[in-house]
Amino acid sequence: MKLADHRGIETEVYGPAEDSALLAAAVEADLETAGLVLDVGTGSGYVGHRLAEATGASVVGADINPHACCRARDNGVEAVLGDLTAPFKRNSFDAVVFNPPYLPAVDDVELDEWFERAVTGGDSGRAVINRYLSDVGRVLVPSGRAYLLISSLTGLDAVRNRAEAEGFDVRCIETVEYPDEELIVLRFQ
Repeated sequence: MKLADHRGIETEVYGPAEDSALLAAAVEADLETAGLVLDVGTGSGYVGHRLAEATGASVVGADINPHACCRARDNGVEAVLGDLTAPFKRNSFDAVVFNPPYLPAVDDVELDEWFERAVTGGDSGRAVINRYLSDVGRVLVPSGRAYLLISSLTGLDAVRNRAEAEGFDVRCIETVEYPDEELIVLRFQ
């Protein structure tokens, strides 16, 4: 995918990186039916665009960052300005994917910057993830699947326990190790 050029807002939108590529590839391999997919925190639209091309799914993106919504639209993903799954009706999506802000906060980071908000998930790295897990089941059809990318720095057991408390069956579908962390893609049903 060739991303649209947005000179001047490069630091306003989280661009595709190794975590985005990992999430897209894992979901492509796991997604059984195309249907309607929600790309939460769509950023540049990379994951959603890739899923639409590979699976034939209809994809809608959502992001709290207005710059990200513009970028995603320019890259072929219809995007809604909104917080996580809040703008959507119950039982709307066959699948929901999310590459959340998963890194634990650093004391001197200014979270009013769009890019920092896109990567920082509170003290534990799970603040946004926990909010996502609390509501994603509402927007999934009964047989739907939700996908989430996390870092080992976020705490796999804590995320798994929270998802199970929300009623999900949790499966790890992909992992990649790096020198300082492991990236993990989880599937919830």
